[in-house]
Amino acid sequence: MNRTLSAICATMLVTLAATACSRGADPIRVGAIYPLSGSQGPGGVDEYRGVNLAADLVNEDGGVQGRRIELVPVDVSGSDAAAAAVDDLAGRGVRFVLGSYGSEISQPAAAEAARKGLLFWETGAVSSMPGPSGGRYFFRVAPSGALLGSSAVAFVAKRLAPLLNRPETSLRFAVANVDDIYGSQVALGAVREIGVLGLPLAGRFSYDLAGFDPAKVVRDIARAKPDVLFVSAYLQDAVKLRKEMVRQRLHLVASIGTSSSYCMPMFGQMLGAAAVGLFASDKPDSDALNPEGLTPSGRALLARARAEYRDRYHREMSAPALAGFSAAWAMFHSVMPLAGTLSPASVAEAALRARVPQGGLPNGSGLQFAGPGAADAGANLRAVSVIWEWTGMDRREVVWPPGFATTPIAPIPIQP
Repeated sequence: MNRTLSAICATMLVTLAATACSRGADPIRVGAIYPLSGSQGPGGVDEYRGVNLAADLVNEDGGVQGRRIELVPVDVSGSDAAAAAVDDLAGRGVRFVLGSYGSEISQPAAAEAARKGLLFWETGAVSSMPGPSGGRYFFRVAPSGALLGSSAVAFVAKRLAPLLNRPETSLRFAVANVDDIYGSQVALGAVREIGVLGLPLAGRFSYDLAGFDPAKVVRDIARAKPDVLFVSAYLQDAVKLRKEMVRQRLHLVASIGTSSSYCMPMFGQMLGAAAVGLFASDKPDSDALNPEGLTPSGRALLARARAEYRDRYHREMSAPALAGFSAAWAMFHSVMPLAGTLSPASVAEAALRARVPQGGLPNGSGLQFAGPGAADAGANLRAVSVIWEWTGMDRREVVWPPGFATTPIAPIPIQP
């Protein structure tokens, strides 16, 4: 077991030992599949910390039907270990699984959970997936990748273009993406929205990380002569692409990316001035969200979670931490108490009945799931995403929607 996972487990056990929940009832054991090491480890650890905090706060409040939540964490650093992790949890009698931060982990984990008859509750991964078990036991609380892509395009066309004194139909859009499930699904959402709005599509440019040549990708984009570029990428390739755009002097009216790159603080730290003026479509951080957009109970819960998280980790809740907390709180506080029995079938039925208004969760989302048979079965229809803008070197702020914005939209010319 690696040191990160050991420390997390130790913290969890100490916290659970102090809970005021009933000691007479058996705990509700819930698996937690996250990349706690490897390249996705930092984000995975943050998301798991949010999940763990939600479990602890629910336990402080009396647990679920008088039973405390006991998380069973498993470090899954890549897609090849996801199915085995689910099998291991099933073998230990665990019937509920939370995960997973990364889309490459989420898809095989959710599919294996469906095969085993477990309920899978996705807290942070955004990519769309086939509806395992017909959507009966799969729920994704976070916004979908398709939503992030479509929201990015709609924002540029409907909100940014008027500020630039440009008719939306005069803007030629290009889409660049890494060609895995995450990049492809997010890009597909952007391409579909371009079509729905009747906007010109200059081209779509997919690339394989194994043979990634940023100079060639940018040359190909430049030949298409777009005005707006949407990018669905990971941190390292997004930074390389942006640096190459500056080197080749690719002129753009606007550029917007999404989760796993453009929204991350490290993106701005690595690019400096070259990030200024770029936008990102993603989930919010706890300290970059206007709490006035939340319901009174959502504001109170956000304040409670932020204070406890700062006390434990001496930092603010990142977007993954806030997403993990909000999704786990929804499961433990808003869904499980509605279930007649704590079985996957009963909890799934309760999830479909649960209703939380937008702003009722501390990340701005609400709760209402699409039912089995729907094209987006298990998707949270009240999930919220926001638009960030890099307003200065190492500074980004939420600019849309107005209820959650911390500063107005201020179009900043981006460095060619």
